[in-house]
Amino acid sequence: MSIAQNTETTAKLRCIACGATPDSAGQDFRCAACGDLLEFFFPGWTPDSPVFEPAALKALWLKRRTSRDDLDQSGVWRFRELLPHIPEEHAITLREGNTPLYRLPRCARAAGVENLHAKHQGMNPTASFKDTGMTFAASSAHQGGFGWVACASTGNTSASMAAYAARGNMHSLVLIPEGKISWGKLSQALDYGALTCQLRTDFDGCVRILNDLVRQKPVCLLNSVNPYRIEGQKTAAIELLEQLAWEPPDHIVVPGGNLGNSSAIGKALLEMRELKLISRLPKLSIIQAQGANPFYRSVREFGGKTLEPMTADTLATAIRIGSPASWKKALRVLQATGGEVEQVTEVEIAVAKAEIGADGIGCEPASAVTLAGLKKLRRRGFVKPGEAVVLILTGHLLKDPDFTIKFHRGDLFAGTPDETEAAQAKHLQRAPLVLDADLGAVIATLDAAERNS
Repeated sequence: MSIAQNTETTAKLRCIACGATPDSAGQDFRCAACGDLLEFFFPGWTPDSPVFEPAALKALWLKRRTSRDDLDQSGVWRFRELLPHIPEEHAITLREGNTPLYRLPRCARAAGVENLHAKHQGMNPTASFKDTGMTFAASSAHQGGFGWVACASTGNTSASMAAYAARGNMHSLVLIPEGKISWGKLSQALDYGALTCQLRTDFDGCVRILNDLVRQKPVCLLNSVNPYRIEGQKTAAIELLEQLAWEPPDHIVVPGGNLGNSSAIGKALLEMRELKLISRLPKLSIIQAQGANPFYRSVREFGGKTLEPMTADTLATAIRIGSPASWKKALRVLQATGGEVEQVTEVEIAVAKAEIGADGIGCEPASAVTLAGLKKLRRRGFVKPGEAVVLILTGHLLKDPDFTIKFHRGDLFAGTPDETEAAQAKHLQRAPLVLDADLGAVIATLDAAERNS
C-alpha cells in the first residue's frame, strides 16, 4: 500500500475537551456533546508502529520540490501525507507556503542571542500565514459543495478567504469590526470579490454573529475554529524543520491573537516527534500585545484553568482579539513543549518592528511582537545566548503601511500616554527629508548621514 493510500482514511475528529469522536462536524465546528472545539487526529500513528518510514517521507517531500504538479508546488499540499485526505479535484491552491527562512543578525544583537532566524509567513500569496490554512479549509468547503464561505476577521483572514473562494468559484462573506482595521488588508478582500460587512462591534462580536449565521444558512465557516484550517497551518512547522535539515531549534516564538497559529505549529511539532521525523521538541512560546493579552493573563493569573475575555486594544490589529477561540489548544502545546507566554507594550512592538526592518525584512506590527517578546524572554534567562531561535513572522510589511509611515514620521504615538516612552525609538525613525532640488543639498545630507552612521 502506498503512503498516500495508507493515510487517506486515518484522520478522525476528536473533541479537545470531552474526547468525543464524531463522524462529522457541525456547521460551527463545535462538539455536539460539550460545545468545545474539534481537532483532527490520526489513530494509525503510534510510537511503536509508525505508518511510514521517516527517511522515505523526507525524501519524497524533497523530491516534490522539483515537480511541476500543482499540488507538489504548494508548500502545504506537498506534505499531504500528514493531512486529512481531500480529493485532488477539490484542492484549491495558489502555491502557498514555500516561505523563506531568513537570518536576522542585527535583531540577534538587539535580543542578545547568537542564532536568530525568521520564518516569514508574510511571503504567502495574500501576504499572511492565513493562506496555509485557507487552502485546506477552502478545499474542504469545496468538497462539501458549499456555494458560500464566511469568516469574521481583523483583516488577514478576510483577504485569504476571499482569494481562495474566488479561486474555487465560491462566494465569500466577510464580517469585520467597524474601525481599527487595516485598510490595506480590507482592500484585498474587496478586490477578490467578497461581500464585506462592517459591524458596529469588535472582532469577538463579529464571531458571535457569524456563529449564529452558519447555524441558519448553508455557509461554511472558515475561521480557525475550523479544524481544516489548523491542519493546513501546521505545515509551516514541517517546512521550517525541513529548511533546518530536521534539526529543531531550541525555541520557536509565535504571535498570539486568536491562537490558532500557535496551536497549529505546536500540533505539528508533537506529530513530527511522534512520527520520529524529529528527535526533540523546540520550546514554543507565545507573545501577546499588552492591550490584548487574555491568554497571557490566563496563564499567569489563573494557571491556564480559565480565560477571561477582555476588550482588546492594540495597534497590532491582527492580534486585537479579546476572546481567543483556540486558547485551550494553545495552552496544551505551550505546556507540552515547555514554552512560555509573555506580553509586550505598544512601543516595544514598534521598536521591534523597526529593528526587523533594519535587517531588510519587513513585517506587519503583529509579527514584531515575537522579537519584542524574545528580548524579554532573554532578559528573564528563559532563552540562553547560545540557543537557536526562530521567530514566526505572520504578515507582510505592506499589510499595514500606515503604522510604518506614522512610526517613521514620529507621530505614531503623538498625543497618547505612550508618547514619552516612544522617544526611545527616535534613533530608528527614518522620516523622508524635504530638500530643495539642489545637488549640493543632497550631498550635504548624504555626508551628514555618513557621519552619523
